[in-house]
Amino acid sequence: MKKNLVLFVLFVLPIVAYLFFASGINSFSKLPTVTAKVPDFPASWKALDGKPVSLDKKITVLGFGGKKVLENRGNIFNLNQKIYQRYHEFKDLQFVTICPEGTQQDVQAIVKAIGAISDTRHWSFVFAKEDEINAYFQTLKLKGKLNDDLGTDHVYIIDKERNLRGRKDPKEYKEGYSTFHPSELSNEMLDDFKIILYEYRAALKKNNSYLRNQKRNVEE
Repeated sequence: MKKNLVLFVLFVLPIVAYLFFASGINSFSKLPTVTAKVPDFPASWKALDGKPVSLDKKITVLGFGGKKVLENRGNIFNLNQKIYQRYHEFKDLQFVTICPEGTQQDVQAIVKAIGAISDTRHWSFVFAKEDEINAYFQTLKLKGKLNDDLGTDHVYIIDKERNLRGRKDPKEYKEGYSTFHPSELSNEMLDDFKIILYEYRAALKKNNSYLRNQKRNVEE
């Protein structure tokens, strides 16, 4: 009896566990769309270097810094440590924070501080008028709201087709992720972010395989 139990623990249980987790991964291999086709940024919105920033063909982690962006810089540092530093080398990824006009000097101080510990090439701070920020946030069609300073501690995942992604199940609804709580970044956001990257890597692999087959057919 003991021998059978040992054999079960050593051989059967690991297989059952693998099948369970594998089925879970497959079930959540697609992260739902919360808001489809959010608008791109207006051409008048510029980053610190004076260049425009676009959501098109980029996986974007979008944030709203608000007028007190310097006071709330801890949230940005949390996001940098938990998510950005892990994935900033992914070429189709960008982190964008929208801030009100007039906060450029505060943002420069933040970028300088982050730059001391990270490569900030894939992080853009975009500046806009206050009424433009409010109007743009409304187009995201979210349950959450900006605070009186036009900021929020939440960030949002937008895919290459400009769809805002998250969790739509009423029991675990999540349209954004709190940067105030490092544990939420390390758990919920990291899990969902990995799903998005998995989707695109799988699509890229499938596309490359298709192109190789097409090339082979032509050569034959």
